[in-house]
Amino acid sequence: MKTIAAVATPRGTGGLSVIRISGENALNVARRVFKPAGEKKPGKLSSHTAVYGNIFDGKEKLDDGMLTLFHAPNSYTGENVAEITCHGGIYVTERVLRACINAGASLAGAGEFTKRALLNGKISLTQAESVIDIINSHNKQYLTYSLAQREGALYKKIEEISAIILDITVQIAAWIDYPDESLDSFETSSFLGQLADCRTKLQLLLETFEIGRVLREGVLTAIVGKPNAGKSTLMNLLTKSDRSIVTDIAGTTRDIIEESVNIGEMVLRLCDCAGLRDTRDEVEGIGVNIMLKRLEQCELALAVFDNSRPLEKEDYTLLEKLKGKNAICIINKADLKNRLDLTFLATQFKNVIEISAKEPASFEPLTAVINKKLKLKRVDLSAGFIANERQRECAFLAEKALGKAIDGITAGSTLDTLGVTLEGALENLYELSGKNVSETVIDEVFKRFCVGK
Repeated sequence: MKTIAAVATPRGTGGLSVIRISGENALNVARRVFKPAGEKKPGKLSSHTAVYGNIFDGKEKLDDGMLTLFHAPNSYTGENVAEITCHGGIYVTERVLRACINAGASLAGAGEFTKRALLNGKISLTQAESVIDIINSHNKQYLTYSLAQREGALYKKIEEISAIILDITVQIAAWIDYPDESLDSFETSSFLGQLADCRTKLQLLLETFEIGRVLREGVLTAIVGKPNAGKSTLMNLLTKSDRSIVTDIAGTTRDIIEESVNIGEMVLRLCDCAGLRDTRDEVEGIGVNIMLKRLEQCELALAVFDNSRPLEKEDYTLLEKLKGKNAICIINKADLKNRLDLTFLATQFKNVIEISAKEPASFEPLTAVINKKLKLKRVDLSAGFIANERQRECAFLAEKALGKAIDGITAGSTLDTLGVTLEGALENLYELSGKNVSETVIDEVFKRFCVGK
């Protein structure tokens, strides 16, 4: 494969930038670009060595910096790797990269370094997919989950299941191909327990997909209530910014204002919705309709009620819309004289909290209630998860194939049929782990990656 190079650090002005080079000729490229301050040349430096020196494009000095070398196969990609660290200006970084290209390297594509690590057997496909999750981690739970994937937690589970299915498939193939050999006698019913156990493990893994999605994407949360209940003020409280416009004029919020925030161990994808009311204003009416759709879609509703006003028609309409929804009742303006029927609201919600959204002190008790409401099930985040739709589809098809095999054994299917069905389950599991996967699937996986990783 060609030798590739790319900037491995984010674009922008900073203290340092790293240009990564990987491939058979990486050390030669580094030797043409980097001149150590001492007598040693890059080609004679041992692996896992860092040295200070000057960076050149031909005879033109560009910068001073550091060169770090990793000899194959003991590198991230499994190839010779050289990393040049220079000062973090945009211009100098681009010039150093261009110098590497001029010295014989080709510009790397998105995720090409990690792709090479996969193709060279350094990591499995599920481990490769976890890299982008580590980069995108936005809280402790998501990072714990992503690191476990990077360490091979899911891969190991799939390998354990695959090994059992493969053993059974091999036994069946032996009976079909060598019927006259004195193989140990067996009945297909003897496989039922093992196959049922494998199917159960896959079903449990499939259940982890939703937890992984919530960790990755956050909880879609709608802030709803009648006009002037304090929805926008609540949005600003949770985001700790003036994200939404706040006035005493009913109908100020007409569109959906969205923002993602970390609330303890969870990320909320907050939506500040238009106030629920009958209106003749065409634009506001569109906002109300969008709010009703978002209320249907949301995974959590923060229902805001104005403590200074009695329950009105819009409040009762909202209560009807909230039936069966995961919701928290927020009594806003608790510092004003109470005119709400708090006893009645307590019968409508499992979680009720009184706050004054304009007071910063309300943030902690409110987020405590939200965290309690959304607390993750007691799951081991290091145990391995189905992390994306590709993995979910593979596991789903494998589980279905095992179900078909189990039904076939019960119905007395032939060994040929059972063997083909189990081979189908294995194919899906191997595609999940990357042991037998097409180049098209691999290309799709790495489309999400950034250049330089």
